[in-house]
Amino acid sequence: MSSTFLDGWRLAVGTLTVLPTRPPSRVDAAVARIAGVVAPLAVTPVAAAAAVVGWLLVPIGLPSLVAGLLMVAVTTWLTRAIHLDGLADTADGLGSGRPPEQALAIMKRGDVGPMGVVTLIVVMGLQVACVSGLLARPGGAALAGLAICAGRGALAVAARHGVPAARRDGLGAAFASSTPVSVAVGLWVVLAGLLSAASLLSGRPWWQGLLAAVLAVAAIWYLVRLAVRRLGGITGDVLGASVEVATTVLMVALVP
Repeated sequence: MSSTFLDGWRLAVGTLTVLPTRPPSRVDAAVARIAGVVAPLAVTPVAAAAAVVGWLLVPIGLPSLVAGLLMVAVTTWLTRAIHLDGLADTADGLGSGRPPEQALAIMKRGDVGPMGVVTLIVVMGLQVACVSGLLARPGGAALAGLAICAGRGALAVAARHGVPAARRDGLGAAFASSTPVSVAVGLWVVLAGLLSAASLLSGRPWWQGLLAAVLAVAAIWYLVRLAVRRLGGITGDVLGASVEVATTVLMVALVP
């Protein structure tokens, strides 16, 4: 097994989860490309733990809303809330209306402003509501877990060729333009197939999973386009925001 693949796997696990792993020996475009592609697999233990929480709590009589909240809480804890942090910082930066340099400085400060707070409330509220809706139907816990995994496929889309980095340092610089468009498309074809199959098995029409994947990719594309126009490119925060946006869109599309 090549050192590049191992480093990519370690980068994905170490960045996306709390699971202990050795740090990669290097972080460059080749390693970032592998990390972006294996991200849905790397987060599988997190998604499985969250799904088990929902699967166990609803049958014992706990309201699905409470179970959904606990599923989101488990996911947040097992991912160090890293994507939510990126989402809040991205919302503050893009919502500031400032020139790129000032917006990036706002994102780098580490505190959370009004735009970030409101965005977190809306996104987490949507996720809790959607997960609780999924848990109210057969197979909902597994479908929610799959949405958590598939949402990490956002990294490959956000880091596709042609997307520049807003800064010369940081995780965004390593990921920017690291993934061929064909690889990102191939990954989401697989994810769309899995979502379609899971939708069918849970009693929903197969095309609902496909539609969810298409909407998620469209949302990532728009967010990245906005970041490039307003910030000059992507950052690690934008990558985290793309994951949360994709996951939320998937859940919203799968819940009906």
